[in-house]
Amino acid sequence: MRIMGLTKSENFTEQQNRRAAIFKALAHPARIAILEVLIRRQACICNDIVEELPLSQSTVSQHLKELKEVGIIKGDIEGTSICYCINEKVWSDIQVEMTHLFQSFVPKSGCC
Repeated sequence: MRIMGLTKSENFTEQQNRRAAIFKALAHPARIAILEVLIRRQACICNDIVEELPLSQSTVSQHLKELKEVGIIKGDIEGTSICYCINEKVWSDIQVEMTHLFQSFVPKSGCC
């Protein structure tokens, strides 16, 4: 019997796995909305994210966890809450990495 769903990530480069993890983290509209809130506010935000999105606290927390795991955001504990903001270094690294990926494609006429 063949097991489906295995990614065999060890067969790919570290860079390919990193890119895939970033795209996976960005592949949900709620996470994009969270990033847009953080970018618009340009500050660390605690509980305000839930007030801006049509999602429960637990759902927002799960999406924040996904973004934090790949390093796109960072969070600091302040009292009983965690305040989040864009991780500037990782954000810059992602921008460079994705720009490099997209610019590596040079269209050739006569293909497809």
